[in-house]
Amino acid sequence: MPHRQEADRVIHGFPHRAVVDASLTALHRRLSPVGIRRFPASVTADDVALGDGEDLRPGTRRVARALVRHLGLPDARVTVDFRPMEHAGSVGLAPGPEYSVEVHERFRTRRRDIGAVLAHEITHVLLHRLGLRFPGTAENEILTDVTAAYLGAGWLLLDAYREDGVERQRLGYLTPEEFGYVLAKRAELFGEDPSPWFTSQVAYEAWVRGRAEARR
Repeated sequence: MPHRQEADRVIHGFPHRAVVDASLTALHRRLSPVGIRRFPASVTADDVALGDGEDLRPGTRRVARALVRHLGLPDARVTVDFRPMEHAGSVGLAPGPEYSVEVHERFRTRRRDIGAVLAHEITHVLLHRLGLRFPGTAENEILTDVTAAYLGAGWLLLDAYREDGVERQRLGYLTPEEFGYVLAKRAELFGEDPSPWFTSQVAYEAWVRGRAEARR
């Protein structure tokens, strides 16, 4: 999963709208309406919070296990490594019950965003085990973000979007507004309002713009 910082320009709007809608359609077809209804509540901030006083590796494994449970994956051993890498995170998709996740080392000191990284990577595992994927890499990554958001874990990715005088960051492959659009589709289905969960003002504003697009 890519991470954009500092000088990188944050793309806005809905440039991936067609792939986003195709992802929602594919997810509904694969899981069925009954399967989708197994995700009525989003993961909570408390479930994925990693406090300053908590040991990093055990805490990250705890957050990963919370996301594994939320996405309905089998409970199994989780290993997490922090290392220099091009992307924010990666996950192993080898056969077997274990979950092996790598996280960019910069998140050692950015604990509040570890849950967002893990949400994307563990959703990759879910899609792999469902046998659901698109042919192209870019489209498949969009499918992953859409699935994470629609099944109640991807709001963390939108909340990791920050753009102010101190920092500029976004995580994932969707624009902030596209994340808001998918969250609005979820909110419409489950009667859920994610507004109070956002700690980032620009993330909240992107959610509002995405919701407006979803209502058209």
